[in-house]
Amino acid sequence: MNLTVYFKKFFSSSQTSGILLIFCVLIALLIANSSAAESFQSFLDKKIGTAVFDLRYPVSIWINDGLMAVFFLLVGLEIKREMIEGELSSFKNASLPIFAAIGGMVVPALIYTAFNFRTAYGNGWGIPMATDIAFSLAIISMLGKKIPNSIKIFLAALAIVDDLGAILVIAIFYTEQIHWMYLLMSFGITALLFLLNFLKVKKIIFYIIPGLFLWYFLHHSGIHATIAGVLLAFSIPTNISDTEISPLEKLEHKLHFPVSFLIMPIFALTNTNITFTTEMISGLTSTLGLGIICGLVAGKLIGINIFSLLAVKLKLSSLPQNSSWKQMLGVGFLAGIGFTMSIFIALLSFKNETEIQDEAKFAILIASFLAAVTGYIILNFSSKERIEED
Repeated sequence: MNLTVYFKKFFSSSQTSGILLIFCVLIALLIANSSAAESFQSFLDKKIGTAVFDLRYPVSIWINDGLMAVFFLLVGLEIKREMIEGELSSFKNASLPIFAAIGGMVVPALIYTAFNFRTAYGNGWGIPMATDIAFSLAIISMLGKKIPNSIKIFLAALAIVDDLGAILVIAIFYTEQIHWMYLLMSFGITALLFLLNFLKVKKIIFYIIPGLFLWYFLHHSGIHATIAGVLLAFSIPTNISDTEISPLEKLEHKLHFPVSFLIMPIFALTNTNITFTTEMISGLTSTLGLGIICGLVAGKLIGINIFSLLAVKLKLSSLPQNSSWKQMLGVGFLAGIGFTMSIFIALLSFKNETEIQDEAKFAILIASFLAAVTGYIILNFSSKERIEED
């Protein structure tokens, strides 16, 4: 095997991208708890861009709102392709992630509220509702072919619906002001994109340019701009032909490498920048910490699986192809990786309360770690059982 072939296989492996992401998390934690922490944070806080059209933001904003919109674009493209010609092409398959995501948002919020009703932490009920799509998909990708693609697609779809729900929660309950003019312009751009699809325009550039304007208007409207990636993805034309490569498939192919080996690692380095303090540890046993941990780890597991079970029993949905309920339990745990979106909601929930923010961050980190490890073990064990049965 020559070097070129080796590196082609290296970079095409989804397992490798997952390992790289975990490595970046460890590097970020080391930096945040070293003498380089202040310099690194200063870099993230440094504003870059142009003041023209109000496009001068901190580096962290460009990463979380800009680069992650590209990540959501890629995942949205994959979901749309599966809805047209793959695992989600039937109503029963496509509806299950929606029911699961609703359960995965409602139950964690109720558990958190049970711990923090009428306390100083009550406003943080939205924290355990979120699933970190980047990290959850990175963990499941490390299992490679041990897990059927249908389960990976189910988790991706669930996480997208979950994140859209979290964005709506942020917009309705945590955003101080919605700028309606920008929001109306966003609706106009979205309508234009779907009109282009209807008119069978196939050149990708005619979608990308309006997509950039959509990102700009959404960002200025007060709603999390990453939703622009999903809206753009669903407007890109595709087909069910095996002979003709669609614009969606072309764009999907081009985005895989930069998203897996550039955007996601940068995202991990930026958002795992957590400096540990002694107050964080004591905060784990407070109602805040317990609400977050129980909400993310137990709430996600219970909500996703109960709502999924009800949907299947009522014959509204069906399980992903070649999957089992044990694998659904593993997915339930992986969905408990709240991380960046949960941290974002925590910052909005407790503005100007640095100590509470730090305690919430640490609880989210611990909960996400427990959920990731448990979910990985269950899914890995379920794959070994399947091999033995075969």
